Amino acid sequence: MKFILTFLFTSYLLNAQVFRSYSNEFLNIGVDAAALGMSKTVVATTNNVNAIYWNPAGLVGIEDYQGSLMHASYFAGIANYNHAAFAMPIDKESAVGISIIRFGVDDILNTTELIDSEGNIDFNRISLFSAADYAFNFAYARNLIFKDVKFGVNAKIVRRTIGNFASSWGFGFDAGFQFERNNWKFGIMARDITTTFNSWAINETEFDKIKNAIPWQNQELPETTEITKPKLQVGVAKDFRIGRFFNLLTEVDVNVRFAKTNDIISSDVASINPAVGFQVDYDQLVYLRAGVGNFQYITQFDNTKSLSLQPNFGVGFNYKGIQVDYALTNIGSVGNALYSNIFSITFDFLFLRP
Repeated sequence: MKFILTFLFTSYLLNAQVFRSYSNEFLNIGVDAAALGMSKTVVATTNNVNAIYWNPAGLVGIEDYQGSLMHASYFAGIANYNHAAFAMPIDKESAVGISIIRFGVDDILNTTELIDSEGNIDFNRISLFSAADYAFNFAYARNLIFKDVKFGVNAKIVRRTIGNFASSWGFGFDAGFQFERNNWKFGIMARDITTTFNSWAINETEFDKIKNAIPWQNQELPETTEITKPKLQVGVAKDFRIGRFFNLLTEVDVNVRFAKTNDIISSDVASINPAVGFQVDYDQLVYLRAGVGNFQYITQFDNTKSLSLQPNFGVGFNYKGIQVDYALTNIGSVGNALYSNIFSITFDFLFLRP
């Protein structure tokens, strides 16, 4: 049983280098079912409280207090992802916001002391622990002196824990721009622009209990520092009027990682992954969304490669400042068991004013 805990423990920390291509990956999942239903193609159009995550420049678009809540369960409910946010305007030119994200696996069995010193199995010695990641985001946005140009910055504090085995603190910054002209919208979001730094503290007493679970492996403590490389997202969008009551929003985004990955376009310098999303609304009351992204080359057992993609679908309803959204998304596009149902709700207090 110990090798299971060893895997959970070392999957977070083992092979940590000064630069990590996949550090703090929980921050790439995304928030808001409306955005996820469009395959995350909202960097140019986000303009409510959820802009704290997608592009803080969009916070300038809010006119009153706004709040947002989201819940998602992944891997048949094993992992839970929750998000809460609040934003408000400072004046007509600027706004601020704060949000928290938690991604965690709870009630994991700790079997490090299942067998006592005399070799007896005692199930009463089993305890439970959680492996959880937290992100606290503080955003500020304002209009620039240039016409139709918005700028926003997001400071984040990252807290990660693996029971009492290990924990870390981290910090980093994101920055974004938005520009609008003649129904065309443009957005740029740079994540981890200063790199995001994580420093781990490892409980060596607990590590000693599991380091020999697999002979001749995990004999040394993992690296205790991680630095996340910057990422870039660029988007362009356009609104279309369809008849008297219908509107169509389309956006195309390009996601850039400065590392070699399985993305559809990849090199030693950078990897590029496109995504496209659509939203049709009826008089801004009912929304239908769809998108496709996450184009990846998957290596098969015979070493051939096939191209996979991730489709997303969503619906939404907005009435008097309360917007409820739902998204159906498939993580990795492998099998029906990986489809996740995501719900979010956004409150706009502007509609409560007399």
